[in-house]
Amino acid sequence: MLTLFINEYLKLLLILTPFFVLSVFLSVTRDLSLAERHRTAIKVTLAVAVITFAIYFFGHYLFRLFGITLDAFRIGAGAVLFLSALSLIRGSTDEFAGGCEQDVTVVPLAIPVVVGPGTIGVLLVKGAQSLSWKQEVVTCLALLAAVGTVGALLYLGTRVERLIGQKGLTIMTKLVGLFLSALAAQIFFTGVQNFLKLT
Repeated sequence: MLTLFINEYLKLLLILTPFFVLSVFLSVTRDLSLAERHRTAIKVTLAVAVITFAIYFFGHYLFRLFGITLDAFRIGAGAVLFLSALSLIRGSTDEFAGGCEQDVTVVPLAIPVVVGPGTIGVLLVKGAQSLSWKQEVVTCLALLAAVGTVGALLYLGTRVERLIGQKGLTIMTKLVGLFLSALAAQIFFTGVQNFLKLT
């Protein structure tokens, strides 16, 4: 179970693209004081936790509602996640940059920066899979740990930026993008393989 937890945790953490999220967070909150940044980081973490667990537990009802098969959604989610990975590799946070005249906790930070289309797709696929109650508990704990890690990274964002610098954040974001593209390909080809078996 520990191996499953570690595997799920690492996959979910990659899907949440922590270093890209941190880059955007620092850009969007650049005019805030350290205390305000900390409060925003906590609120973003709570918002992301609520959103991701809601998608994970209730998203599979969308499959029933629209009559979509799990493998068809795997193919779609894999393709969207791959496009997200490409945008990370090319990398730009300019579209989210700007002041903080409005509350940025839910939009754009929680959605779509942390929980983007690729993340939503993967969570929907995971939530629709048939798992034992032990696997379900481990996956939920892994998701909670991944969201908590992203939250901690945001909370310590100023220190992390000082430690590795903006160039370091850019490099880490691109590396996450590369790993994410491989994960996207795996999800996509699993869907294609299963789909071909049924035809």
